[in-house]
Amino acid sequence: MMKPEQIEALSFQIIEKEAGLHPFSDPQWAVVRRIIHTTADFEYLSTVRFQPDAIAAGIRAIRLGRSIVCDTRMAQAGMKKQALSRFGVRVECFIEDPRVVRAAAEEGITRAAAAVDTALEVMEGGLYAVGNAPTALLRLVERLREKRARPALVVGFPVGFVNAAETKAALLETDIPYITNTGRKGGSNVAAAVINALLTMA
Repeated sequence: MMKPEQIEALSFQIIEKEAGLHPFSDPQWAVVRRIIHTTADFEYLSTVRFQPDAIAAGIRAIRLGRSIVCDTRMAQAGMKKQALSRFGVRVECFIEDPRVVRAAAEEGITRAAAAVDTALEVMEGGLYAVGNAPTALLRLVERLREKRARPALVVGFPVGFVNAAETKAALLETDIPYITNTGRKGGSNVAAAVINALLTMA
């Protein structure tokens, strides 16, 4: 039986070999490699997109102990607790917050979208990670354009067939630091993988 660290090291060796040449810088590759390790999907080699300041902004926010807000409990559960604790980083998910439930019902929107508004103050200078709901990323992009949301970094990997690709395309048009991808693929595990890569580099 191999130890967990041996399995991870061997997995990274396989990824390096199969990926071959790629266009990413070393920090960017650390993120993409972690995504591929999490998903076993090499398509991310051609779909992941980085705003130029994204990784530096994310690492800086982590080192300053800024909060991470995520759209699902699944993404929250996938983030490395020991590393988060080392930097004093809190991970918040408002999807079950009574204020969110009430706002979603009153406005006729998803709880994921309503949660963005509830998190506006908490995300200030921190990270917002979307791994599931396109409606969350769409609301976040709207608030970014209105200058009401001011995270240091947006990690945007909503998944699905309805508006997942479109909302990520909208994120690419903003001037906020972002890490995202094109197309339908994504997921809470991918969002958590990106955060974990940033934690490791921090």
